[in-house]
Amino acid sequence: MEILIATGRLAESTVRKAIGEKADVLVANIDIAAFITPKKLIKIFQEAKLPKVYDLILLPGLVAGDFSKASDVLGCKIRLGPKHAYDLGFVLSFIGKVEFSDKIPACELLADVRKEIALELIKKHEEEASSPFTLRGVKLGGKARMKVMGEIVGALEMDPPALQAKIEAFIARGADVIDLGATLNTLPEQAKRAVSFAKTITDTPVSIDTLDSELIREGVKAGADLVLSLNSTNLETAGPIIARAGIAAVIIPDEERSLESLIRNVEVARRLGIEKIIADPVLDPVGHNITESIVRFHEFHRMYPEIPLFLGVGNVTELMDVDTIGVNAVLCGIGVEVGASILFTPEFSDKAQGSIAELKRASEMMMLSDIRESSPKDLGLDLLCIKEKRRRPESPLPENAIQARSSKGWRIDPAGPIRILTVADRISGKGGFIVAEHENTSVVGKNAREVMDTLLELKLVSRLDHAAYLGRELEKAELSLQFNRSYAQDDAF
Repeated sequence: MEILIATGRLAESTVRKAIGEKADVLVANIDIAAFITPKKLIKIFQEAKLPKVYDLILLPGLVAGDFSKASDVLGCKIRLGPKHAYDLGFVLSFIGKVEFSDKIPACELLADVRKEIALELIKKHEEEASSPFTLRGVKLGGKARMKVMGEIVGALEMDPPALQAKIEAFIARGADVIDLGATLNTLPEQAKRAVSFAKTITDTPVSIDTLDSELIREGVKAGADLVLSLNSTNLETAGPIIARAGIAAVIIPDEERSLESLIRNVEVARRLGIEKIIADPVLDPVGHNITESIVRFHEFHRMYPEIPLFLGVGNVTELMDVDTIGVNAVLCGIGVEVGASILFTPEFSDKAQGSIAELKRASEMMMLSDIRESSPKDLGLDLLCIKEKRRRPESPLPENAIQARSSKGWRIDPAGPIRILTVADRISGKGGFIVAEHENTSVVGKNAREVMDTLLELKLVSRLDHAAYLGRELEKAELSLQFNRSYAQDDAF
């Protein structure tokens, strides 16, 4: 198939590097490729007097307009390529396999294809992976994907509706194991009731999180699949209970957190007959010997490569005033190298909300990276939520531009004021609804555009300055939902 790539002067060198010998290049007499119009394309094509007959012309993905008449004049298909010239090499590999669009940029069209290929590869690898043991069908250790455990803090004392809502929310976000946390005031009957209830509403493995032997006994009786945690303080009392039940247990070091005490406790657990052992060398927070603790993980994995490791990611994310996305991804990468099988997070603080979904995606990325023996980039999956992978070409500042300034006057819209608020989706942890209230009318939508369009259609806005203000606030409300942030009208985002 003969392919022609249309571009502008600024992107020419990038285009040529990206495509190599896979296609020809037609450079328009403009700087910004996105400004190519149907008339300009016909003109430069005819003036170029190209020696070939082309089957397909790919335009920059940001080009707007109807090129159907140009397609008829030039006698070939005209479709949108990617938004970024750098991605042309990837896009061209799908020529003949995918029908490109004249409305959707090729990079967006192929994003779902690329993601689907990545997820299918993960699924296949997980099905074929060997592991030391499973929890209700969930593989732990070996070549299986690292699993995400979400801790519900204080779960053993929650009433059933609240506990069910939390469990369903964590599973919706991607948790592979649900951890039910205890407090110092938890009673044995509460442990039994909470674990029993959790087992009735989900097939996801359930763990009980306590050092108290009485709570462990009741949790095991109620059907817990995993116990957190055992060390020298409770091994002799709780260990035989776990061994008889044939369930898994997380073994931790004693108070000094030494590698020697962890090894000693693991050997005691084996002597007591516990077969499904997960070791937790304990990840320390930044500022409290995190490097030394990572070395401890590395050393233990070198000595006991067959034992799955438990990585308490929440120990770091909960104790840093930093966005969790990158921190979770890096710790996930470290986890792969030190043999981690479980990534543990409580999502306790507001700043750590979303950690379950982030760790799930990061664990998938690390599996793909391992399969492809590459760095975790260009995988089809990513955790780029704010920053761009590649920037679009920037335009120069126009000459004779008018300096913008704020209006000093403000008049109330005769159609009346509008109050904007958001209702977040607490189950998935992302998205939700924007609400615009006007006297006795409330408009509800998932994005700023549909809410604004409806307000205009209902004639609830009559002034241009009011419409401009509402557009700004509605966009802020949409972004707050997208990034799982709170929203207050007229406050900075």
